[in-house]
Amino acid sequence: MTTDRPAGETADADPAPEDAPAPASAGTPAPAPPAGEGTARRPPPAEALAAAVRAVESGERPASAFFSEPRPAARPAAAAAQPGPATQPAPAPRSGGSGPVPGPESGGGGPVPGAAAVPGARPPSAERAARSAAVREVLAAGGAPETLAEPVADLLGERAADLLREDPWQLLAVPGVQPEQADGFARALLGPEAGPGDERRAQALTAWLLERAALRGHTALEPSALSEALARQAVPDPEAALHEAIAGGAVLVFQDALDAPGPAAAPEGEEAEQPVRVLLGLDRYALAEESLADGLGRIAGGFAPDGTPGAGPDAAAWEAAAEAAPSPSAAELIRAAAGHGLVAHTGGETARAEPLALVAAARALGLRAWAAVHSPAGSRRAAALLTASAAPEVTEKPEGHEGPDGADGAAESGDTDAGGAVVTVAGLLAGGEGPGRDPEGALELDLLVVLDAPQLDVETAAMLTESLPDGARLVLSGDPGVLWSAGPGKVFADLLSSGFCPRVTSRTPDPGPVGELVSAIGIGELPSVEAPGKEVVIVPVRDAGEAVHRTVQLVADSVPRAIGVPTEQTQVITPGHAGAAGTRALNAALKERLNPGPGRFGGFDPGDRVVYTPAPGRALTGTVVSADGEGLRLEGDGGRMTVPRERVAAGAVRHGWALTAHQAAGTTWPAAVVVLPGDAARALTRAWVYTAFGRAERHLSVVHGVEQALPRAVAEVPVTERTTRLRTLLRTLTPPPARG
Repeated sequence: MTTDRPAGETADADPAPEDAPAPASAGTPAPAPPAGEGTARRPPPAEALAAAVRAVESGERPASAFFSEPRPAARPAAAAAQPGPATQPAPAPRSGGSGPVPGPESGGGGPVPGAAAVPGARPPSAERAARSAAVREVLAAGGAPETLAEPVADLLGERAADLLREDPWQLLAVPGVQPEQADGFARALLGPEAGPGDERRAQALTAWLLERAALRGHTALEPSALSEALARQAVPDPEAALHEAIAGGAVLVFQDALDAPGPAAAPEGEEAEQPVRVLLGLDRYALAEESLADGLGRIAGGFAPDGTPGAGPDAAAWEAAAEAAPSPSAAELIRAAAGHGLVAHTGGETARAEPLALVAAARALGLRAWAAVHSPAGSRRAAALLTASAAPEVTEKPEGHEGPDGADGAAESGDTDAGGAVVTVAGLLAGGEGPGRDPEGALELDLLVVLDAPQLDVETAAMLTESLPDGARLVLSGDPGVLWSAGPGKVFADLLSSGFCPRVTSRTPDPGPVGELVSAIGIGELPSVEAPGKEVVIVPVRDAGEAVHRTVQLVADSVPRAIGVPTEQTQVITPGHAGAAGTRALNAALKERLNPGPGRFGGFDPGDRVVYTPAPGRALTGTVVSADGEGLRLEGDGGRMTVPRERVAAGAVRHGWALTAHQAAGTTWPAAVVVLPGDAARALTRAWVYTAFGRAERHLSVVHGVEQALPRAVAEVPVTERTTRLRTLLRTLTPPPARG
């Protein structure tokens, strides 16, 4: 490991690792940021609401002033949200092929063909316009800007105006609206009646707090934690408020059984009392976790035993495939998949070749096998590995096992198009990639391998399991040391800790000094590794200004010159968006050096490196090509895409020379520069460091300003904990026996 002593500049202001607001006064907690990321800037409607409330409450402007403002031009309809987990995806029959179908994220403006109907989807334009007009009147009466009308109308439905008039705190359901803003709106509408102890306020706050907890990864909370959060919001009697929220159906109560008591837990002759954990949650996440647990149980025990017509290859065929596997760990995984419907596979970056070897072997055996990843970049990498893993030696196919219309549902032996069996999770669920669906809406496949499984949140995982047909196999593969999903839940970690299904642990190490360092971090150690080719370089810095200066120097000059990795193949990673050394500051400095320009396309210029977030937890990297009336045109790993102008204005596109670790997860680059400014210490965990350092393939530079906080985080702070129910739900199920 090389230490590079810099001489840099200093900064006047200290950085902040997250977009944290200023410390709140007593009784008003600072909003918590999403897990692993800084809090994003408030959406424009929320900013407008805040300004409106302040103006009305101070007497600066009357409420009617906002309603009389000119209406903004009508906006194009946004892409529909993802369907909820309990919704069965609609059948998406296709004529064949696995290429992506143009949709909202690939340059088109309409819905993805074959996508499921979305509950609460926007009504026809005339009906929606009338609904929004009625909501505008209520918003105007409370001093709120009319830009909130459409979000409120879409969220509250047909009776939106009446519901908002009766309960002004329903405004909290609009993303980005804060409690103090909703309180001001309620006071403007209700007058003295709008007190802190209002039952309507307590119910809305309870739901809002649970939604905020979901942004940090929780699917439920303990009652004590929720009571404390309500108290900080000045609710006079938090426990009574919780009871009212439960009685009103705003939240659900769960009593999940804990581990059974030991034999001495109860007197002889008496039945031992089963300990339980009481949790509170929203029905959205409760349904997702319960649906996921049921789906995993169905898959684990649902496939037919050997010898059943249509069951697939027999034991001898599977054993032949295992014998032909490229590594012992791949062979072990093939044997596990032969005998079980559900299998977990763990390993580092190099080990991802093993589940892809399973896909290649299964397709050579005639099975309709597919691999799913989370990004176009991951798809490209997996496709290359799958093509290399194709197993021409295994040619036996199960008799009578054919795909749709009598054609083989898998690649022929030695198929040069094996890489076509890789899809993205979003594309698979939307129907734009991968196999079609049968008349019942199930995916037409026999085996699905999901790579980077730690990135699965509960809702996406529930949709995947619901989409699999009876008898299909599911393999979830990933590195248990990386950060959990950006969305709620810790699906892969809960599955592993439950012991519900077989686990195959790869014995294939990641190579080189970077692999050695990352592997050591995974077990809580931070050694000094030998790096004769400067594969790992530590760059000490004193402050945020020096960190930014050295980062730009590394990306633009040092790494290309000394390591031979060009600038466009080097990725900067830092803990948060805000602060003097967050992604915003780093991207501003990198743009000034690498692609200076006026930002004439909504702050962007052709050649700018950007990251587009089409949905929470999804990050697509690319380069700006141009812009026109339709939006910003990007070229990325998934090809050309157009981001609508309103999505650009809402902050869905950021400069992407520097990313957070969550945005970078699932992708690797030839070189990575990890920036650790001094005030990032409290944001560091072993999982964060493991994820960030692991994004480097050939070279890792660490801009190090946290001193002893780095080894302390690696040794003592494994993860940021989450409260979930999946592990307990899986433990109530009986794992099925292996077949064969």
